[in-house]
Amino acid sequence: MSTLPYRPNVGAALFNRAGLVFVARRADLPNAEGPAGGWQLPQGGIDEGEDPRGAVLRELAEEIGTDRAEIIGEHPDWLTYDLPPHLIGLALKGRYRGQRQRWFALRFIGTDGDIRLDLDPHPEFDAWRWADLAELPALAVDFKRPIYQVLAASFARFAAP
Repeated sequence: MSTLPYRPNVGAALFNRAGLVFVARRADLPNAEGPAGGWQLPQGGIDEGEDPRGAVLRELAEEIGTDRAEIIGEHPDWLTYDLPPHLIGLALKGRYRGQRQRWFALRFIGTDGDIRLDLDPHPEFDAWRWADLAELPALAVDFKRPIYQVLAASFARFAAP
């Protein structure tokens, strides 16, 4: 068990007007499909002294090029995941054992054209799509799957029927 701390983090389950959730494919895992993972929700670190609600909108703008969203829900608990042993010391700049996350449900109030993965000089994602919330756990890498199972249940009220 690693003695490294968890990185404080926020995550965004971004729902469109049809109740589908935004998922994006990690640029560093372009060949990962289906159960192999590679698809995830936008997420990112909370800066020192930053409010999680502000952080989630900032992370959306940084990762998908838009913050045209409003917070419509929040998972009541912080969720944690541990990196697999082969990634400890490498991922998350080698400083963390995993992440401690505050998750938000957001309603996307923009248009698909507002989503721009190419605005960051080193984009985290290379593809995106709208997905059924129930699909989410199967799209995730193994070590994030338990969190996505919790979110699929917690945010079901925001999803398409």
